[in-house]
Amino acid sequence: QLQASGGGLVQPGGSLRLSCTASGRIFSIDNMGWYRQAPGKQRELVADITRGGRTNYVDSVKGRFTISRDNAKYTVSLQMNSLKPEDTAVYYCSAALNYRGYWGQGTLVTVSS
Repeated sequence: QLQASGGGLVQPGGSLRLSCTASGRIFSIDNMGWYRQAPGKQRELVADITRGGRTNYVDSVKGRFTISRDNAKYTVSLQMNSLKPEDTAVYYCSAALNYRGYWGQGTLVTVSS
């Protein structure tokens, strides 16, 4: 239902853009978001966005990451700038589709020189 893409290896200070597309028979999409899980840590919310475009970010990414969505294309994106080694994690997209929560498969982001 959710397919994520865009992860990879990037040097500190670099940028990556993650995208996630919902598919299937969809008649309602509410909140969409991105979570991440670093090795040995719990999964945490990175950013989410309501259907109307209101956004919310974890403090550690404010000013560096931007979440956006295209309701017509059922996509949510995460533009990540000024990446730091501590941003290294598996990133998961999430969405409330047809009044149920779904997760994407995860995409690995590695920030390293």
